[in-house]
Amino acid sequence: MEKKNIILLNGKETAFEPGETILDAARRNHVDIPTLCHLKGAASTGACRVCVVEVEGAGTLLAACSTFAAPGMVVRTESPKVVQSRKATIELLLASGNHNCAVRGGDGVDWTAFQLGVQAMDKTEALCPVWGDCRLQELAYKYQVNGERYPKNDTCYPVEEVNPFIVRDFSRCILCGRCAQACNQIQVNNAISFGSRGAEHKIIADGDFPLATAECVFCGECVQACPVGALTEKKVRYRHRPWEVKKVRTTCSYCGVGCQLELHVKDNTIVKVQGADIAPNHGSLCVKGRFGYDFVGHPDRLTKPLIKENGKHREAGWDEALDLVAKKLSEIKAAHGPDSMGVLTSARITNEENYVAQKFARAVLGTNNVDHCARL
Repeated sequence: MEKKNIILLNGKETAFEPGETILDAARRNHVDIPTLCHLKGAASTGACRVCVVEVEGAGTLLAACSTFAAPGMVVRTESPKVVQSRKATIELLLASGNHNCAVRGGDGVDWTAFQLGVQAMDKTEALCPVWGDCRLQELAYKYQVNGERYPKNDTCYPVEEVNPFIVRDFSRCILCGRCAQACNQIQVNNAISFGSRGAEHKIIADGDFPLATAECVFCGECVQACPVGALTEKKVRYRHRPWEVKKVRTTCSYCGVGCQLELHVKDNTIVKVQGADIAPNHGSLCVKGRFGYDFVGHPDRLTKPLIKENGKHREAGWDEALDLVAKKLSEIKAAHGPDSMGVLTSARITNEENYVAQKFARAVLGTNNVDHCARL
C-alpha cells in the first residue's frame, strides 16, 4: 500500500483503497461507525446523519458513508462533537413515532400513557415487535439516549395489514430509505419509494397503494433491510424474540441457485427465514425462499408411509412400503415396458435428492420420463 493512501483514523494510520468512503475504510479496519440508513450494495445517501465523523479542517461534521477517504485526512469517529450530534439525532428519531423500546424514559404517568397508547394501536400487551432486534434501540442503549426531550410525533397513517406476508407500521418508520434502496437497487423491483412531503412524508408503494395491489413480489428484501419495526413479517410478529431462537444455516431447495438461508428455529420449529449474507444470494431471497417454510412443520405433513387397502389407508413401516413399491414397479415394467412409468420430483427437496430420483428413473426403471414442478 502506498503511503499516499493513508488516513489518520482516531490517531492511527489506516490504509484505504482508492474510491473507498471513510465508512468503508473504517469497517475494513475493524473500527465501528454506527449507521442507520446505509445499506450494503446500495448507493450511500448520508440521510440519517448517525454515521457523522469529525474531519480535521472541515467546517461541519461529515457523513462517513458518503465522504470519500483522501490522503492525509484526519478523522475522529467518537469525538465529543460527534457523540453529541449522534445523541441529538437518536433523540429526534425516538420522538418520531411509537418507539416503545424501553428507552423513552420512566417518568411514570407520561410513559404509562404512551405505552398504553402504543399497545392499543398494536393490539398487544407486548413491547415493540422487534424489541431486541432493532438498530435504533441498540444505538439508544449505546449512547444512553431516551426520547423524553422532544414531544412524540404521531403519524397520520394507519398500520397496513392487508397483504399475507408483511405488516407496514408507519408509526415506527424513521424514513431512512433502506427499504426503498433494497427494493430498487438490490432487487430492482421498483415497487416502493418516497412520497408526500413535510409532516406527511412517507414510504409509498406505486401510487401510494397497499403492497397487496402494488408491483411488490413479496421477496421480503425490504423487511430484512428495515432497521426498526416499520416492516415486519406478519406470521411472526410478536411471536418470538431474537434470544429465543437458534439460527441454522442451510441451502434453499426451491431451485438450483443454491441461496443460503438462516433458519430461525424455536422449539424445533422454523419461525422465520432470513437470507445469509454470503454467495450466491448475499442476503437476498425470493418469496418462496423467505416465506415458504410452513410445510416443514405443518401438522398435515405425512411422517409415515401409508398403504391403501380396501379403499382405506393404513400406516406402514418403511421396509414394507418400499418392498411394495418395488414389486409394483417391477410388475408394471415387465408388463408394459419402462416408458409406461415416469418420475415427478419436487422443489421442496434438495438438489442431491432430485439427482438421486432422476438417477433411479434412468438407471433402475430405464426411462427418461422425469419431470419437476419448478419448470412450470
